[in-house]
Amino acid sequence: MKKHIFLFGFLMSVFCLNAQEKMYLHLAGKTTLGAPVTSTDSVYFSNDGTTAFFKILGTEYSFPVSEIDSITFGPDSQTIGVIFEEETVRIINPLAFEGVAVNAVGAKVTVNATTSVQDINFRLSGSTSDGMFKTYTTKRYNLILDGVSITNPEGPPLNLQSKKKTTIFLADGTTNTLTDGSQYAPAPNGEDQKATLFSEAKLIFKGSGSLIVNGLGNAQHGIRSDDEIEIEDGTITVSSAVLDGIHGKDGFFMKGGTVQVTATGDGIDADGGIMEISGGNISMQLASAGVKGLSADSTIMISGGTINITMNGNQSKGIKGDQDILLSGGQITIHTTGDAVLEPSGSGFDPSYCTAIKAEGSVNLSGAELTITSSGKAGKGISADADIVMTGGTVNITSTGIGAVYTNPSGQADAYVATCLTADNDIKLLGGQLTTSSSGKAGKGVSADRHILIGTAETSPTIQITTSGARLLVSGSGSNANYAEAKAMKADVDVIIENGNITISSSDDGIKAENSITINNCVLDILNSVEGVEAPFITFNGGNIHIKSSDDCINATFGFGGEGNDGSLATFNDGYIVVNTTGGDGIDSNGNVLITGGTIIVHGPPYSPEVGLDYNGTCNVNGGFLVISGTNSFMTQAPSNTSAQYSLKITFYQQLSSSTLFHIQNAAGEDMLTFQPKRNYYSIVFSSDMVVPGTGYAIYTGGSHSGTVTDGLYSGGTYSGGTLRKTFNVSAKVTNVSF
Repeated sequence: MKKHIFLFGFLMSVFCLNAQEKMYLHLAGKTTLGAPVTSTDSVYFSNDGTTAFFKILGTEYSFPVSEIDSITFGPDSQTIGVIFEEETVRIINPLAFEGVAVNAVGAKVTVNATTSVQDINFRLSGSTSDGMFKTYTTKRYNLILDGVSITNPEGPPLNLQSKKKTTIFLADGTTNTLTDGSQYAPAPNGEDQKATLFSEAKLIFKGSGSLIVNGLGNAQHGIRSDDEIEIEDGTITVSSAVLDGIHGKDGFFMKGGTVQVTATGDGIDADGGIMEISGGNISMQLASAGVKGLSADSTIMISGGTINITMNGNQSKGIKGDQDILLSGGQITIHTTGDAVLEPSGSGFDPSYCTAIKAEGSVNLSGAELTITSSGKAGKGISADADIVMTGGTVNITSTGIGAVYTNPSGQADAYVATCLTADNDIKLLGGQLTTSSSGKAGKGVSADRHILIGTAETSPTIQITTSGARLLVSGSGSNANYAEAKAMKADVDVIIENGNITISSSDDGIKAENSITINNCVLDILNSVEGVEAPFITFNGGNIHIKSSDDCINATFGFGGEGNDGSLATFNDGYIVVNTTGGDGIDSNGNVLITGGTIIVHGPPYSPEVGLDYNGTCNVNGGFLVISGTNSFMTQAPSNTSAQYSLKITFYQQLSSSTLFHIQNAAGEDMLTFQPKRNYYSIVFSSDMVVPGTGYAIYTGGSHSGTVTDGLYSGGTYSGGTLRKTFNVSAKVTNVSF
């Protein structure tokens, strides 16, 4: 009777409520339905008074009077509220008569929306340990997670079957949790249900709240969209996922927010789309073998944000792109500990490496701050199937992984070793700052299958490369041994240095190329090496260059050995070049040497048979300044008689101490050379345009000089106090002097 009176009161008052936009029917099953007041044509009862009829928008609806708790009036709203209350759910649906149906079985909610209104809101709150929220919509919509916790033991807690874009708002100050079960129930109609949070359409995350995804589903992702995923704000934590932490089938975009991923599969996978990160924070720790931190079948572009990736699995990849990887900004830190894995191939194996950054296209570095540490066996820092191009930014790579021997696909003994930068095509270091350190056995710094290009006329990179690992015996023994060696910079074709400030310290070769090395202008300091600069063709056109080695500082050779002229050539056209060998030749060419200009200072070896200058063909000096200290070896050579410029070959019967100055002056008393070698010496080779025929010269040793000494060469000031050793005249292109 009371309910009848209430409803009668409603009928009398409805005509007085034109200011109210919605009539709300509060039903006994925790459901509230909203109807537009202006579209409610009539309300009446059945003859027995047990059923209420409402004609809304031209359609008649009936409700048992016993199920109507109350009717209220209020403003219009496009927000549907879903409040989970453990085993049940409370639904507030102001669009119930406008094409939005929200049905619940227990705490499992299904939405069917055919409304023409887009951007309606679904606000989820409360908690359930056996619930679900599933949507079917024809228009784009918003999902507001307002402190909701949903566990679905049989499938995705959020299952968004709509084909339209979904924007998920993480309400400010809230923590939202989604957890699935290990085994999913079969999906109706063959629907996809591929993740704890699954969407058929594009997903956009906004809001400053938090989302925690506990992915337990067997062979499921943490978050997956069969379209794109975009993150603009919020803190998203994927605490576990059997497959990928986050998977966007058509791409992944991040502009802000924070993402933390722990997964058995990939961290974030953009699948067939591009990956673009311009802001926000990403951190992940992945332990499985063969997985990727950031992955895309297309291009990966990072222009901002902070990214921290830890990869502990063998043959895993920190950032993996099937096309180009473009790093123009942001702070990126990658730590890898996994080993390379030998996979059967041909008559042996093919190594699959654990790599911090791997592109099947090119890697372009133009502004990012990149830090890589690699400790696994034969780990790689940056690897590209095409080019590595650096025009800006800061890159620091530290590798401690050892190398190892294996049988390659051709059935031959080979080595797989750690390398900081490696490319199947060219490496172009045109700008920015690069620092690499490789301490593992046979570990390399920079290695290109084709060319290494450094600097341009306008740009000057800063490069520091260190290798300190021992060489690795690959096959043979003794003089027939084949080693893998810790080279700092190696190109299978050419090295061309246009500009730059380069520092190298190597336990093997400093710079090696299979064809040529050309240095046009740079500051190059090879602090330690076995062979300093080695290639068949070496050309110096400028620069300020210092090379220290335990074997040959500059070695032009095809690598055949022997005493014959192999056609190699070391050319000096210009530049300031200082070489210092502790156990080999200063300048060694198995072919020819050509000097047309520049200043060349050679601090020769401490003992024979090594010498300051060694060549098998000719050494023509047609210009420039050349001074060489050397041993008492019978192999001591001066430039060839075919030179255009005159030279002196001066040998001593007694060794002179490295503290003893060597001085030459002409008949007019003008200084031509005051030189202090770095070690004891038996010979000096000197060539300069100041050496002219028909002129007398005097040689002094000892004494002192009041000028400035640079690399053993004195300039300015006055020489005095020396002992006269020899006077002579120049007549031939090479004048031999001894005392």
